Amino acid sequence: MVDKVYPAQSRRDLCGAWIVSVNMGYGHQRTAYPLSFLAPQQKVINANDYQGIPRRDKVMWETMRGFYEAVSRFSRLPFVGRIIFSIYDQLQKIASFYPKRDMSRPNFSLWEVFLFMKEGWGRHLMEKLTQKPLPLITTFFTPAFMAEFFGYPGEIFCVVCDADISRTWAPLRSKASRIKYFAPTSRAAERLQLYGVKKENIFLTGYPLPPENIGSEKLEKLKEDLKQRLVNLDPQKKYFAKYQKLIEITLGNLPEKPSRPLTILFSVGGAGAQKETALKILKSLKNEIKGNKIKIILSAGTKAEVKKYFEASIKKTYKKQLAGDKAEIIFGQDIESYFQRFNTALRETDILWTKPSELSFYSALGIPLIIAPPIGSQEQFNMRWLLKSGFGMKQENLKYISQWLFDWLNEGYLAEAAMQGFVEGEKLGTYNIQKIISSA
Repeated sequence: MVDKVYPAQSRRDLCGAWIVSVNMGYGHQRTAYPLSFLAPQQKVINANDYQGIPRRDKVMWETMRGFYEAVSRFSRLPFVGRIIFSIYDQLQKIASFYPKRDMSRPNFSLWEVFLFMKEGWGRHLMEKLTQKPLPLITTFFTPAFMAEFFGYPGEIFCVVCDADISRTWAPLRSKASRIKYFAPTSRAAERLQLYGVKKENIFLTGYPLPPENIGSEKLEKLKEDLKQRLVNLDPQKKYFAKYQKLIEITLGNLPEKPSRPLTILFSVGGAGAQKETALKILKSLKNEIKGNKIKIILSAGTKAEVKKYFEASIKKTYKKQLAGDKAEIIFGQDIESYFQRFNTALRETDILWTKPSELSFYSALGIPLIIAPPIGSQEQFNMRWLLKSGFGMKQENLKYISQWLFDWLNEGYLAEAAMQGFVEGEKLGTYNIQKIISSA
């Protein structure tokens, strides 16, 4: 197990806030993980799965999670699956930003959440946390609503997990709410204001990235990793020829040659969506992987069935299991060990290939994204943000990966995306949130 790296602060002073998430997919838990050092015993509380949760509350949460995962899996099915998912997606659809207007009117999903709270949903958790009223930081909007609804006495903070968000993120009576938000992008911050959240309750912090991938606020780990990465991403030195001064001023001198083969990390979502893409990657890059030109890392999360699928895909393609220097599978029995292994693997990853989930913000680590097709309205907006920012590129035809991928590398496109993410992306979200909490 890898030791956690905490921001500059003595461990005896770390119990600063309750960190609350939900284990519905990986997004909200991945957002909470870098902030866990603030919590008592460095433990994240899952609002839908904590010790002593009333059966009625548990059933309500499980129904929501089961529906979400089922719909995510349905989205892969042609025609019928797409129809079912599109109906669900309407409930979380993000409206057009322009023309700018008052968008504080609650939607149907929001009324439904508050109806359940009137029946007592979430009361037990808030009564439990009230026994020690630390500032509460939640990475999902519902626990924030519960805290305000049931009169939690401490300050309430909600971390936004996407580049843009639907009306459901702001409470029913948003203009009178005391919930404070940590926004990862200026667009998310503006959107919250249009939803009626008071400007003084919105902090543009950036997304909380893992300290073990950053180092201190001087970014020493991040910079060292990026130097190694750029050598692999710019084999023809085309990007380097144009931006040598920028690289040297920002990072210092690059290594003369790569220390590893080009490494691609492919990651699926919590519901296992798009796992079939892994098989297509393995087939298309078969010669490069066998010839040690590329190493592939497949992230299975905590899903044993996804891990087995990846193992079977490797055997099917290569007729045997591959050595760790050619292919690796990231898997954790629990969410914390998975995140630790994932973050460790990222330090030696050159390209992150994933749908535009919360992992979109990991582009600020200087890792270019190959963007798999988005699932849902919020991922559509995340993809738009990535493309406009120049942090990633949409995947092309999977049959011809070995052609377009090396074209991108030889032209320096991925090196440019890596530097763009590093220079323009917000890297210190975790530290910014820590500072705000320490003064709360």
